[in-house]
Amino acid sequence: MQSGPQPADFADVRATNLAVVLRHVRAHGPVSRAGIAAATGLNKATVSSLVADLIERRLLRETGLAENRIGRPATMLVLDGSAYAAIGIEVTGDHLTAVAVDLSGEQLLSWRRAFTGRAGAARGVSAIAALAGRAASRAVAQGRRVLGLTVGVPGLVDEAGAVRRADALGWSGVDLRGDLIKALRKPGYEVAVDNDANLAALAEQRYGGHTGARNLIYVAGETGLGAGLIVDGRLLRGGRGFSGEIGRLQLHGGTLQELAGIESLIQRALPDADAEGPIADFAPEVERVAAAARAGDARALEALRDVGRHLGHGLSLLTDVLDPEVIVLGGYFIPLAEWLIPAARAEIGAGPGGVTITGSAIGPGAAATGGAARVLDALDAGVLPTLAA
Repeated sequence: MQSGPQPADFADVRATNLAVVLRHVRAHGPVSRAGIAAATGLNKATVSSLVADLIERRLLRETGLAENRIGRPATMLVLDGSAYAAIGIEVTGDHLTAVAVDLSGEQLLSWRRAFTGRAGAARGVSAIAALAGRAASRAVAQGRRVLGLTVGVPGLVDEAGAVRRADALGWSGVDLRGDLIKALRKPGYEVAVDNDANLAALAEQRYGGHTGARNLIYVAGETGLGAGLIVDGRLLRGGRGFSGEIGRLQLHGGTLQELAGIESLIQRALPDADAEGPIADFAPEVERVAAAARAGDARALEALRDVGRHLGHGLSLLTDVLDPEVIVLGGYFIPLAEWLIPAARAEIGAGPGGVTITGSAIGPGAAATGGAARVLDALDAGVLPTLAA
């Protein structure tokens, strides 16, 4: 008995098999045609035909011979990252980050731009589209074809790419995907929108210090506070795609956002931080907090301990339910991790088997990296670029 959806015709079968080969080379390359056939169960003639197709599409390339084997040396295959680019953009309350990667995940560019999220959705769309357009133009100038764009937003994003609510930006009911497609004038590549913490968790799983972790929590310490949850190797999205909004957790004394958010931390550690009005750029203030802590400032150290304790309390609720292998602190928590982690770890406790708590190895802009990785996922699912005319 067949289970699950079955390919409808020969073209669907071939697309499925092309994706099988591409995934195998991504995971195990360099690999020979015979190695692909042995690992996938496809016959050698089929593999040769599929590989020829993928080489013609400039998705694979041949790279020398493998000599350390019995019999004739085999021509090895690897991903060809020269022809394509995938773009991700991270949106926060005070900056945008754009990242482009090639087919193998190698970074082609990483740009950060100042951004005022609360200036309104229309201005936000214009700024995001302008940055995406510049990144795409750079890729095209390098002779690359843009495969797609994924934008990560700190808030509730539905399956259609509409931002239902993003408190950190002051946005509600914004059709961000549709508005971006219009602003980019039907760009000729796929545009998607997702939650920023989800994308950052994906980036950590693919490229971070815990590559391949099957149970991981990523905490986005930006102007908002959210979490990306990977359970049994997959993103946990929930029934409506709104999982991970940990900033709204109610603790003793307030919400986790109020008690452990980056703005609350800065205000406690640096009473003069907002003396001239609301903080427009959090990066310099976070560096001031870190500098004060390194200098032994009692106020800064106390604020960091308290925020770490509250953060640990909130995360302990998740660890008791999800049993993660690792918790990754990202965003503005990264330069403060050495002070936050001990307090958070003490609150979480050892637990059954323990849990590792660490700062992000990817660094700021992880959601942009994850956005680009999400574009590459479409290739692995069988959505391949058409051959150039």
